[in-house]
Amino acid sequence: MTSMTISTNRKLADKDHRKQSVKCVVWDLDDTIWKGVLLENDHLCLRENVISIIKALDNRGILQSIASKNDGAAAMKKLSEYGLNEYFLHPQIGWNSKASSIQHIARSLNIGTDAMAFIDDQPFEREEVRFSLPEVLCVDAKDLHRLLDMPEMNPGLVTEDSKMRRSMYLSDVSRLRSEQEFEGSKEAFLASLRMVLTIFAAREEDLLRAEELTVRTNQLNATGFTYSYEELDHFRQSKGHILLMAKLEDKYGSYGNIGLALVQCEARVWTIKLLLVSCRVMSRGIGSIILSHIMMMARNHNVRLRAEYVENGRNRMMNITYRFAGFYEIERKGKVTLFENDLTAIQPFPDYVGVEIHDQSV
Repeated sequence: MTSMTISTNRKLADKDHRKQSVKCVVWDLDDTIWKGVLLENDHLCLRENVISIIKALDNRGILQSIASKNDGAAAMKKLSEYGLNEYFLHPQIGWNSKASSIQHIARSLNIGTDAMAFIDDQPFEREEVRFSLPEVLCVDAKDLHRLLDMPEMNPGLVTEDSKMRRSMYLSDVSRLRSEQEFEGSKEAFLASLRMVLTIFAAREEDLLRAEELTVRTNQLNATGFTYSYEELDHFRQSKGHILLMAKLEDKYGSYGNIGLALVQCEARVWTIKLLLVSCRVMSRGIGSIILSHIMMMARNHNVRLRAEYVENGRNRMMNITYRFAGFYEIERKGKVTLFENDLTAIQPFPDYVGVEIHDQSV
């Protein structure tokens, strides 16, 4: 086992045991964002520094939503008056339990509840969430002054994609609404999006986003490994590796850089060491497209193609992606399953997405 592999495995173990960064903060409203109870008094004032806190979280790429027992129309009107309504995705304002509202938000954003935080002034509400969803980080509203200093609220990596994350999710809302209203097959809807996927060799300016993808992506990451900027830069310049990224656009705008693949290239065998895709494009088949491209490259170079897979409890879809593409298991070493593909049957790119390939040299 190489020193790079040992380092990677160690980082995987560390990732499993530490509290991951929060991807979404869910706010209560009464006596949390503002002082007072909306249904009792329309003349409210915001809590001290709450606007700057919300904007700071947004700038760090942390999504935000609402879980409040309140009148929905009145609450959204009040948030609009404060100029805050645009910051909250899939707000849940009504009379459901806070735990069920948080679960609904998580499903809508396609993230795990273990990547969420909940802020509320009421001990009962926080305890209800802790009991039902112990993985959610619960924060007392009286501790707002220290929120931005909490390690879970500091992702470390803030890329251009991070800063655009909320606007990208807002575009996703438009896509979802369009899909619900669309009359026709799923393939016809996907074709209507006019998607263009670009696969390209990672450049130096892409590495911060590449590192961020390895840290943030759990469900659609074939190994769960994380890589530092320095490691990725080594692979980018190495003659024995291919480091690919993928970006996606459609008629609603850009999804940003949403895919990453690392291939170790030896004389007779190539091995996919990492394949991941952002959960935001789970239903677009992007992982299979990247995989088909790598398979075609390997066949053109007359080498065997293998791939590593590490089960992490959440990434079963990547196992399915490999097997659907014709990969078969040849070996297991500890947590690592090694697949191979004979490259005799490579799936063509689907008709519903245009694929642009930028030249890669090995």
